[in-house]
Amino acid sequence: MKKYDVFGIGNAIVDIVTEVEFDFFEKNNIEKGVMTLVDEKRQLELMKVIDMKRSKMSGGGSAGNTVVAASQFGGKAFYSCLVAKDELGKFFLDDIKRHGIDTNLTHDACPPGHSGRCLVMTSPDANRTMNTFLGVSSFLSPEHISESAIISSEYIYLEGYLVASPKGLEAMKEAKRIAEKNKVSVALTFSDPSMVKYFSAQMTEIVGASVDLLFCNEEEAMIFTGTNSVTEARTRLREVARRFVITQGENGATIFDGDTFISIEPYKVKAVDTNGAGDMFAGAFMYAITHGHSYAEAGKLASLASSKVVAQWGPRLETAQVKNILADLGHH
Repeated sequence: MKKYDVFGIGNAIVDIVTEVEFDFFEKNNIEKGVMTLVDEKRQLELMKVIDMKRSKMSGGGSAGNTVVAASQFGGKAFYSCLVAKDELGKFFLDDIKRHGIDTNLTHDACPPGHSGRCLVMTSPDANRTMNTFLGVSSFLSPEHISESAIISSEYIYLEGYLVASPKGLEAMKEAKRIAEKNKVSVALTFSDPSMVKYFSAQMTEIVGASVDLLFCNEEEAMIFTGTNSVTEARTRLREVARRFVITQGENGATIFDGDTFISIEPYKVKAVDTNGAGDMFAGAFMYAITHGHSYAEAGKLASLASSKVVAQWGPRLETAQVKNILADLGHH
């Protein structure tokens, strides 16, 4: 039995979650519905025009949210990331440790500078638009990878956002190399349609011959495969992933377990904020498959967990909510 169920690598980001109206995007020249990388000057400009008093701060980052979810459900996780020796960096590391997750960092040894932060703007249609300033996280590189932690894990989980950084891409490739050499399974999330659209060559490079488990939504699946339907996309994805999950929002999800396609029914809820739904799905799913559950059972757990996330503000659940989900599905 391995020490860790999941070794995650990704950006260490503190989320600033706020509500905006539809006209906010046009007024401030923001592309709605995607994640856009911005410099610090641009982000500070936006923070001046939103209502910061009504905004909520929380630990974030795509893979960060996923390893927290896996840990909350009962898994053991390790997270490789990079923060600065500042208040936001301390906030992030304290949050990770509070959830029982091991990391490569101590705050005292962190570099000077600014930690990454993400302005998450939620519109009335419950869609999230993100403007992210990576700060020192953009310097995440192979030197921040713990080979011993990877070897001690069942899965590594690679965050697609890292392909936007040359150093981040190198870190992903190194983690994948170590995993494959030591027969550790490789999971990848595309993270966002913009990553597949604007960094398709880098994403194809990290996929390589294949990955063991791929997470994506239907838009990402179609962009990556150059197809016009989920049915076509899932056929093409079989060429690059041994197993995969395509999340489909209010239509549930489609899972390929290596042999057959499994349809996962959605849990009907009123969505108020879709931020973190895919991250939660991946975290709950990876907890389940590393704890003896079938892909169908894992999909059901992940679907219920992500439905709870979209029905509230913020990308994470409280411990009591996680316990209720496990009880509802008879998991122990």
